[in-house]
Amino acid sequence: MYGYTTIAVAVGILLDFIVGDPHKIPHPVCFIGKLITALEIRFRMLFPDTAKGKRLAGMVLWFIVIMVSGAVPAAVLYAAWRINPLLYCMTASAMCCQIMATKSLKDESMKVYQALAEQDIVKARYQVSMIVGRDTKQLDADGVARAAVETVAENTSDGSIAPMFYMMLGGAVLGFVYKAVNTMDSMLGYQNETYLDFGRTAAKMDDVWNFIPSRLAAIFMTLVSYLAGFDGKNAWRIFLRDRKKSQSPNSAQTESVCAGALGLRLLGDTVYFGRIHHKETVGDARRAIEAEDIRRANRLLYGTVIMAAVVLGVMRILTGILLFHS
Repeated sequence: MYGYTTIAVAVGILLDFIVGDPHKIPHPVCFIGKLITALEIRFRMLFPDTAKGKRLAGMVLWFIVIMVSGAVPAAVLYAAWRINPLLYCMTASAMCCQIMATKSLKDESMKVYQALAEQDIVKARYQVSMIVGRDTKQLDADGVARAAVETVAENTSDGSIAPMFYMMLGGAVLGFVYKAVNTMDSMLGYQNETYLDFGRTAAKMDDVWNFIPSRLAAIFMTLVSYLAGFDGKNAWRIFLRDRKKSQSPNSAQTESVCAGALGLRLLGDTVYFGRIHHKETVGDARRAIEAEDIRRANRLLYGTVIMAAVVLGVMRILTGILLFHS
């Protein structure tokens, strides 16, 4: 099964590059999101409306969602394996493709680029609102471009390298577990009155699960900066200087590299749900940001994913050789 899983992961990554996420096919993350919402509603009624009760509810929710998100794909893949190994490989490949989000991230961010190229700021704000959690109604063209670049940079890790890392470790099952971790953080991990306690476990566990992948992504992105003709030296300098300038221990890892590679200043104060959240900036403003930087960020994204796939794939193959020939 190890060999078939390795093939499935490779095929899934390749399919994501070519096909991406067809909008007509229901995505498993939507079902994970519905489970999270249903459990949140139920648990807010079952557990005491106190800080301790909310934390306990959030913790129980986290474990249930993790168990379901791992058990369902494991059962499907086990049944497929019992029928035929080829069916297992095909099913696992499709799952791995859905776990990755490289092409979807590029396609959605390029919609922002196209709107900016057409000088349609209303459309650009709408398109960027589809990929960011911040308020976008007051953003000017530079703010829209910056939001898109930051999203591509951050999600190079969250949407591509991290799921790939866990798929390389445990196939589609562990990949879906990671997606559940990431989805719970995006839905519950807010620092506001509603989710400060209830979403604490979701936020903290997302930090834990992304700790290694975010740093691997930053290293790969730095190397790609050299190879793709960007400022690799400055990318490494800014990474070392600014990688910790975030409330999250992980999000600024790739954003600092991207800022250095492109010669931009990213992050800073952001508006969420009508409230200003103060953030430190990363990078130096060597030049003004422009729409073309969205395309450049996507070049970094694709280069980083390709390099990670090669390096992690070789490591998985060598591990398999050592395991089965020892």
